[in-house]
Amino acid sequence: MLLVVLFFLGFLALGMPIAYAIGISGVVFFLQHLELPFTMIVQLPISQTQNFAMLAVPLFIFAGNLMNEAGITERLIKLSKVLTGHMVGGLAQVSVVLSTFMGGVSGSAIADAAMEARILGPGMIQNGYSKGYSANVIAFTALITATIPPGVGIIIYGTVGEVSIGQLFAAGLIVGIIMMAMLMVTVYITAKRRGYKPVNDRPPTFTEVLVALKETIWALLFPFFLLGGIRTGIFTPAEVGAFACVYAVFVGAVIYRELTLQKFMNTLFTTVQDVGAIMLIIALSALFGYGIPFEHVPEYLTKAITGISMNPHVILLIIIAFLVFLGMFMEGSVTILLFTPILLPMVKEVGVDPVHFGLIFCTIITMGNMTPPVGLAMFAVCQIMDVSSEEYIREMFPFLFTIVLEVSLLVFLPDVVLFLPRLLFG
Repeated sequence: MLLVVLFFLGFLALGMPIAYAIGISGVVFFLQHLELPFTMIVQLPISQTQNFAMLAVPLFIFAGNLMNEAGITERLIKLSKVLTGHMVGGLAQVSVVLSTFMGGVSGSAIADAAMEARILGPGMIQNGYSKGYSANVIAFTALITATIPPGVGIIIYGTVGEVSIGQLFAAGLIVGIIMMAMLMVTVYITAKRRGYKPVNDRPPTFTEVLVALKETIWALLFPFFLLGGIRTGIFTPAEVGAFACVYAVFVGAVIYRELTLQKFMNTLFTTVQDVGAIMLIIALSALFGYGIPFEHVPEYLTKAITGISMNPHVILLIIIAFLVFLGMFMEGSVTILLFTPILLPMVKEVGVDPVHFGLIFCTIITMGNMTPPVGLAMFAVCQIMDVSSEEYIREMFPFLFTIVLEVSLLVFLPDVVLFLPRLLFG
């Protein structure tokens, strides 16, 4: 397995697309084990895509793209400005709250970061915010979007690890709200030190809030419809993805009347591209992943880490430190696909709840999109806003510290993470 990993890292260093790096290095494993039938090289990727639960991934991606075209995003921006525009660092606070609302719409940190960079980025810079600070606010707050259901990374983790996606969604709602609160505090402290002023000169009136809520109520209700549908047994996670698509079409075409046939076709085209990229990675990861249990990697890693300590808190902190480093070099969905079969059995052995671990795992992994040297959300924001890597890195550390602090605190607060899943699912 070591040779497979070396090939994989070598291909990444050469700039090979990650799907092919995974697939080719996975084939190397079968070349090392000629006793295994070569037909498995074809069968494994196909069987990986035949997993019914995995159908939730393309469906939620399609639903998120539909909701963006349905006029929901513009209304959420308006609501965010009404609620937080009067605070210190007003536009930065808008980004935090908008990312929270977008969690029920997009589910993708990279898509949310790119969208906010285009819409909020120019205004932040015009209002005196430094480019590096603006880029970090937009990139790191997008992590909330991937945490609040329906986060795509959480769906992949639940499918690969055979963990209840409904319970993961419920826990993600709690973790996302905590993340929002901590990032708002971080923005307040940093913006106050820098003298960044509010956008609005007064807090909103009750009437203004009600009007803004009325326009966005359909988007805000979606995560609750999603959780309710899974909890009551009306939908499986895959079926609730289909419901999300129908719901998005209904809201866009009937309620807001902004989803035209042309917009629908454009969304379909964009979704095919998005789904094609991620499903190719998922399919080819089956080749790489087959060797992990075959060569007893989870057992060896468990012995190595539990040799340091059997305390579940210590083990989780060690894993967090490892994942912070790993996330800097590997794309999030790939890391979730490859390391869930390795790490999940280990933490279950020391008594960690799979839902509790899943939120810690997915949050830290997704944070890799915001950190150099290969953070995809970082690249997207910096390119759109014309920010250099040096400017971005210089302003990054307060936000990086906040996310690592939150996840580290959640290690010791499993009851907080699991409160809503236990309440809804028992």
